[in-house]
Amino acid sequence: MLAPVLMVVGTASSVGKSTLVSALCRIAARRGIRVAPFKAQNMSNNAAVTANGEEIARSIAVQAAAAKLTPSVQMNPILIKPEGQRRSQIIVQGRPWQTLEAIDYWQRKQLLWEIVTNSLDQLRQAYDLVIAEGAGSPVELNLKAHDITNMRVATYAQAQTLLVGDIDVGGIFAAMLGTLMLLEPEERQLIAGLIVNRFRGDPDLFTDGIQILEQRSNKPVLGVVPWLPQLGLPEEDAVALERPDQTTNNAALTIGVIQLPAIANFDDFDPLAQEQGVAVRYINQPHELQHCQALILPGTKHTLAARQWLTEQGFDQAIQQFQGPIVGICGGYQLLGQQIDDPEAVEGIGGSMAGLGLLPITTIFQRHKQTRQVQALSNLPWAKAYPLAGYEIHMGRTELLADQPAFSIQQAESTHADGCMRANGKVWGCYIHGIFANTEFRQAWLSRLGWQVQSAIQPIDPFERLADHVEACLEPNLLTKLLGQEIRD
Repeated sequence: MLAPVLMVVGTASSVGKSTLVSALCRIAARRGIRVAPFKAQNMSNNAAVTANGEEIARSIAVQAAAAKLTPSVQMNPILIKPEGQRRSQIIVQGRPWQTLEAIDYWQRKQLLWEIVTNSLDQLRQAYDLVIAEGAGSPVELNLKAHDITNMRVATYAQAQTLLVGDIDVGGIFAAMLGTLMLLEPEERQLIAGLIVNRFRGDPDLFTDGIQILEQRSNKPVLGVVPWLPQLGLPEEDAVALERPDQTTNNAALTIGVIQLPAIANFDDFDPLAQEQGVAVRYINQPHELQHCQALILPGTKHTLAARQWLTEQGFDQAIQQFQGPIVGICGGYQLLGQQIDDPEAVEGIGGSMAGLGLLPITTIFQRHKQTRQVQALSNLPWAKAYPLAGYEIHMGRTELLADQPAFSIQQAESTHADGCMRANGKVWGCYIHGIFANTEFRQAWLSRLGWQVQSAIQPIDPFERLADHVEACLEPNLLTKLLGQEIRD
């Protein structure tokens, strides 16, 4: 017998679907239900690596953690990583498949649909409940024939489906009622209820709004979820970087992260932003560097294009003259070197460009993609021999021109160098994503910048905080009411 599926779709992108799925996963898990998240297809350059070296969307790995599970590739069988110029790298079952334009991708939808259903069925066989997330809107009419993520999944699984709307951006009535109107009748029947998300103020003031939605939709409003600030979970999309509230006025230390084109895995820097007295500021113009005590060049899906963009924006001289510490992660590490070569046009355009010249390294792109979890020791003078954990996702091979490795990767029978540093450790880079999630290392680097460790406060588990917040706003025993005896004990 296959486990039931609870589906969460939204009126648009960035309405809070991923966060709601995380909340529902933790609510179910702490009731003893063996629950797994699922998203058929995700488009994001924020990725995670499973224990088997498979690449999935970072948001799915977060949902797996909420469900108290180790992430697996079945939870996100298809990952689309935009590369620019209308091209995307397609990751299927955790491995690079092809780099395609949209029309070529759509032509392969039947093959991909079989992969989606196989993955979903495997999860339904292994768990008591699967909570599936849609993507964007389920009623993008010009794209719906090619949609293998939203109501096609709900229909296949006959899933009880929640429709989520973001009231904070306005237009909640048009968004929700319009979405319901545009669904096919058989799809509309699967909608079990509506969730109004990100409400600011007193929810009791929305009583009339609930009545309007219920009367016009013939669907119950199952919850009004207030805005929850500073949750501490990674954002899925780079659109989050456009929000104005990225920094705090009382921060003693500001770290600048250059918002490169096709920025990837920017959640690497969330642990820095969560430290008291530290602000992470995403910058687009060279003059913004004057407000920063340290600078980070993040990962990017298109290193050569990012290098050209830095020159066009006038960053070259500003970075060279920056007096504070400079760090490069993955693509940002490559940018700090002497030379970047792409003879096989792995990134699409090919060619060679000089790097920023701050580290003695050269990088050449190859078609083999390195994806793995790693354990490492730091060689940096201010964090000597600190143990680290993280993961790598890259297609470049970097050669050190001087014996200055920043880290030593520990493998079963050997060690090898990763990253590079200047002798004093002021400028360094590496391929290790998640490096700042290592508390001892993170705080050592911040202390080097003059930051002082704040008084020890026992952190609240963000998943528990989220689950408490959402559960208090939903219909009591919502999962039982929706799924009844379908959930296996």
